[in-house]
Amino acid sequence: MLTVEKANLHYGAAQALRGVSIKAEMGKITCVLGRNGVGKSSLLRAITGQHPVSGGAIAFNGATLNGLAPYSRAKLGIGYVPQGREIFPLLTVKENLEAGYAPLKRGDRTIPDDIFSLFPVLQSMLGRRGGDLSGGQQQQLAIGRALVTRPKILVLDEPTEGIQPSIIKDIGRAIKYLRDSTGMAILLVEQYLDFCRELADHVYIMDRGEIVHEGPAETLDTPEARRHLTV
Repeated sequence: MLTVEKANLHYGAAQALRGVSIKAEMGKITCVLGRNGVGKSSLLRAITGQHPVSGGAIAFNGATLNGLAPYSRAKLGIGYVPQGREIFPLLTVKENLEAGYAPLKRGDRTIPDDIFSLFPVLQSMLGRRGGDLSGGQQQQLAIGRALVTRPKILVLDEPTEGIQPSIIKDIGRAIKYLRDSTGMAILLVEQYLDFCRELADHVYIMDRGEIVHEGPAETLDTPEARRHLTV
């Protein structure tokens, strides 16, 4: 289980997270929703070590993450799919996937077959440069690269952003499969309400750097939840 307890995060004098507490359990999809600029991506940066917290505690499977570098968190089993995908455009699809070898022991440095089962297009494009792929294909590649690291928790930052509907469905099926077949924890930051409603076991809603709603996915249709999600 991943736990965030009363996390604060600052960018200079600006405070992006204000006492945020969440949990992401193994075998469940946890979704964090909210409008633009409310601190969702900052929360993921805190979890993955991209930006240090200025207060509070983050732990994974009982081990504290505070102060650990991003690569050390990857070795513990935290796989990260960043907003905007951030694949390597001049490397081939195969080389992008092999970039996920970094936290692995030498004997584990293989590309799992599951990745090609989930995203067959990647196998047919192994020799293509990442920058030549469509946005949706790049998103599949970014998820595949994270899965190469054999994560215990998969952290995704807005995986549906700018993606065509057919690939959104493919990504949704892949996330469900990973939850159901591997039991990994999945933490998903998203703005697409229907995507979270369909996938999530548990939801949090953020506003102005704070958690303002928590509950099962069915609670997304309550007036309280909708009040924090409408523009």
